[in-house]
Amino acid sequence: MTIPPETGTVDALSAEPTVVKASNFSDGRAPRDNNDPRSRQKQGNQPRRDRRDVHGWVVLDKPIGMTSTQAVAILKRLFQAKRAGHAGTLDPLASGGLPIALGEATKTVPFVMDGRKRYRFTVCWGEERDTDDTEGRVVHTSEQRPDAEAIRALLPQFTGRIEQTPPRYSAIKIQGERAYDLARDGEVVELQPRPVEIHELTLVDQPDPDHAVFEAECGKGTYVRALARDMGRILGCYGHISALRRTLVGPFTENDMIPLEQLEALCDRAASGEGSLADALLPVETALDDIPALAVTRADAARLHRGQAVLLRGRDAPHSSGTVYVTVAGRLLALAEIGNGELIPKRVFNLTGLTASSGRNERD
Repeated sequence: MTIPPETGTVDALSAEPTVVKASNFSDGRAPRDNNDPRSRQKQGNQPRRDRRDVHGWVVLDKPIGMTSTQAVAILKRLFQAKRAGHAGTLDPLASGGLPIALGEATKTVPFVMDGRKRYRFTVCWGEERDTDDTEGRVVHTSEQRPDAEAIRALLPQFTGRIEQTPPRYSAIKIQGERAYDLARDGEVVELQPRPVEIHELTLVDQPDPDHAVFEAECGKGTYVRALARDMGRILGCYGHISALRRTLVGPFTENDMIPLEQLEALCDRAASGEGSLADALLPVETALDDIPALAVTRADAARLHRGQAVLLRGRDAPHSSGTVYVTVAGRLLALAEIGNGELIPKRVFNLTGLTASSGRNERD
């Protein structure tokens, strides 16, 4: 029986930041140990440190073996932050960019989640597995191996807007249950295909007959594991992901990534007064790179801060409509909508506390 997954739309301006820790896209399998008490750190009798207001983005270069939830918890502890969440789950077996929002940056998470993602991944030919990666059980095998010519001839079929069936081991909800939970319980569940956008897919290396290395740039909802599975089926050799690295998430590139060891070292230096954790933060508005900015006066800023609309007058008034982010004296104030000659606040930011250092406002 084929059961349609639960779907829905989220308004980018009204999505609550408390829902940013679960994602159903981009190989977003929830880790198997999320609900296992043995995977939680023991608190013991250690005193709890006071939390503080920290606002900005940290793009962690997530190591293999760490879950996205664990990564958020580690950064929240390092910064002693009151609020934190991530913008798109990254598999434990994957490495690379995991954007983590702290404080008021959580209000901008939907803009990052809706952006493009770029992956570099290796497909191992000859075996299809039930998880579509190395963790799973082998379900099909083949002695065939594709050559580079056959692989390149196939790629146009997986470029553009295509129909893709998500992996059975994914975080998609089916009648209130996660698909991976149903699969682990032995239930046979087939998810319906859904449209996804793959902007670019290239073969970059073929180190041996059993492996091929690809790069893909894709939109929201694409599963790289499903891409490997489907290519293997059409080529007649089967395949699964054996390595996966995310190199781009929305506006965040590899240049923005910071390894955990470097972040911990910066934390140690900051504790001894030799540096500041603000140096690791990117400004909240970094997530809003694709949205127009609009500067307002202090008087209009006061109205917007109270949740009141502002009339747009004069020759400098914008003639467009839609979402803008509002600044006052160069400082982020709000996300707002322009319509009918008014500027209507949707999300107001309170950036009191630790924010990105001035040097990080200009990115390389």
